[in-house]
Amino acid sequence: MLNKIRIALANTAATIDESGLTEKLVTSITGLLGGFPAELVVFIISLFPILECRGGLIAASLLGVNFWLALLISVIGNLLPIPFIFLFIEKIFELLKKTKHLGKLIIKIENKAMSKSDKITKYKKFGLLLFVGIPLPGTGAWTGALIAVLLKLNLKDSVISILLGVLMATGIMSFISYGIPWLISLL
Repeated sequence: MLNKIRIALANTAATIDESGLTEKLVTSITGLLGGFPAELVVFIISLFPILECRGGLIAASLLGVNFWLALLISVIGNLLPIPFIFLFIEKIFELLKKTKHLGKLIIKIENKAMSKSDKITKYKKFGLLLFVGIPLPGTGAWTGALIAVLLKLNLKDSVISILLGVLMATGIMSFISYGIPWLISLL
């Protein structure tokens, strides 16, 4: 019974967006990595843009990974790519823009990220924290770091805001993926 409730809540958490993209991606990746240890699956999912810690925690809940371990793995997986984004994304984007097929895609990615930058530009550190911390489609550490780089925000402030935002998103998703099923199990 508790497992069915977990699955239902994980599906609910994953379908914050209309299309259920997060749920579909988590389910697909979990299926593809079915032979791997659950913890490694959670880590890999947490590395992905779009999914990040919210996808990792959904997968962890579905796979029955211990809450504290899932929390640690998801946060580490979500934060691991961020320094690379700060260090290399501008150079990578410059190179890719010079290619025939990827140039248009890179411009589209930049434009999409910048279209979400209004609140960050207005509120700076706090805006970046909220952007990363509220687990909605198109938000998260990857996009937050990209926006911070494109806006040339202060590196130290951006890193702190992203870290706190990831912790906030992890707290929200932990409650949805683990807290609610636990509360229901008490009934």
